[in-house]
Amino acid sequence: MPKLNVLNMQGQSCGEIVLSDEVFAAEVNVSVLHAVVRAYLLNQRQGTQSTLTRSEVSGGGRKPWRQKGTGRARQGSTRAPQWTHGGIALGPKPRCYRVSINKKVKRIAMKSALSSKVNDAELIVIDNIAFEEYKTKKAVEFLKAIGAENGALIVTAEADAKVYRSAGNIPGVKTAPVNALSVYDILKYNKLVIAKDALAKLEEVYA
Repeated sequence: MPKLNVLNMQGQSCGEIVLSDEVFAAEVNVSVLHAVVRAYLLNQRQGTQSTLTRSEVSGGGRKPWRQKGTGRARQGSTRAPQWTHGGIALGPKPRCYRVSINKKVKRIAMKSALSSKVNDAELIVIDNIAFEEYKTKKAVEFLKAIGAENGALIVTAEADAKVYRSAGNIPGVKTAPVNALSVYDILKYNKLVIAKDALAKLEEVYA
């Protein structure tokens, strides 16, 4: 069973925690991680891009010149794709990019992502994450004290406005409640900074 030091917000050790083997010592399945991250990114796309075809641009109703005898190439419309201001050939049209992933695969991906953070010593457990005021300076000092100043995902058990707004302006830092945690975010950020009570909720769901 993997063991980690529990830190306070000043970066001092205040105990140890034993992590669940099932959640934090699982085999890292790279292909499943790839599939889930790809699906996540595709599902963020709005799919509203659109270009006009030759039938949708205005103009070009008459044939620009007769078919034969001019010495020029035959043309049927000034709104064909090869003309300036013509339609776009094979351009994008609105479409749905959605990809569905089943629950079993999502669970495997989450366990793989969490285990990879433990393997790479990028998981930091904090006894309690709380700020007394809305202050970015306090959040910067907190991250520096725990060695996560180069980018971190801060996870709390419940939505906490003071934590979220205090860390919201720091580049490379994101905050999220544990029930909104995604595999993509876990892998994207250098460190996973998680509150002890949020970690307990994770183990309750995935163990």
